[in-house]
Amino acid sequence: MQQVTPIDMMEQKPDREEQVRRIIHVDMDAFYASVEQRDNPELRGKPVAVGGAAARGVVAAASYEARVFGVRSALPSITAKRRCPDLIFVPPRFEVYRAVSAQIHGIFAEHTDLIEPLSLDEAYLDVTDNKQGIAVATEVATRIRARIKEVTGLNASAGISYCKFLAKMASDLNKPNGQAVITPKNGPSFVEGLAVKKFHGVGPATAAKMQRLGILTGADLKAQSLAFLQQHFGKSGAWYYNIARGIDDRPVRPDRERKSVGAEDTFMTDIFELEAARSEISPLVDKVWRHCEAKNLHGRSVTLKVKYTDFQIITRSRTEAAPFGSAAEIVATAHTLLASLFPTAKGIRLLGVTLSSFADDIERGPGDQLQLEI
Repeated sequence: MQQVTPIDMMEQKPDREEQVRRIIHVDMDAFYASVEQRDNPELRGKPVAVGGAAARGVVAAASYEARVFGVRSALPSITAKRRCPDLIFVPPRFEVYRAVSAQIHGIFAEHTDLIEPLSLDEAYLDVTDNKQGIAVATEVATRIRARIKEVTGLNASAGISYCKFLAKMASDLNKPNGQAVITPKNGPSFVEGLAVKKFHGVGPATAAKMQRLGILTGADLKAQSLAFLQQHFGKSGAWYYNIARGIDDRPVRPDRERKSVGAEDTFMTDIFELEAARSEISPLVDKVWRHCEAKNLHGRSVTLKVKYTDFQIITRSRTEAAPFGSAAEIVATAHTLLASLFPTAKGIRLLGVTLSSFADDIERGPGDQLQLEI
């Protein structure tokens, strides 16, 4: 059921004097899995997981039929199969997903040039002044979703609001194949009634910390002073202070740069020896370095990610005063970080390397990492 409350009723402003923006967050429904079901009729209506079926495999995406059983992305394949014995695994076809994504972004461009891609299957659009002169943002979203269905055969959901944070939250309200609006009048009260663990950008660790501080809802968050939030959450304190009041002034950035670039790999057998682990670092760094060179990105921070056989995940990071000048320098730093974890009694099932703190970084909202497939 679609909610189609118009967002052209801009007289109710959330204590803001500037022109209220019309922001749409478009999110494809179960994108990878839906592409596979579209291209293979035998998969339609069945629980599908995109990813490896091997014991070391991980689910990259799950169809809605699979999600009913608790199958979700990043879930180990063996666990997914246990939850859903009839689950059908299909290998990912990233070249196809990228081609479909290009079609979708072409549809976005029919309406606005202010497009901020978040991934292959979602993006923010600022349609305040759109190319087709449509006054109501809900109508723009409806047309975009209909056009995506016509061109690709796939369903998309959308959230419409006056800021990026609330547009993102709205896009989840009527999934799949729906859209919802959070108006300027209702934005602050919507945030107040929302559990902080459901806030976009608030991960499990931060949610747990907030809970320990007695912050369970947006209303609890709003009750805290800016000084209190900065004391406990550092630079993010100001962000939490604002979104608790329904305020998010971040622009939609067509030239948005990623805050980090990473690559990771899951191994067929656990690694216990340092030399074996060291040998896996170079391929990861090479992939990250190639991408960064192509995008002219120069990072100062290297982060090593380790997932053990019991699925515990730890990270170790090092930041230098100047950007790394070569892949070899990153490899050496990653090797140093890795050495500090040995000897280990637990096997390592996954290693990842991420480069961040780019030279031209500016402050942005949370969640700007690009993860490369390997």
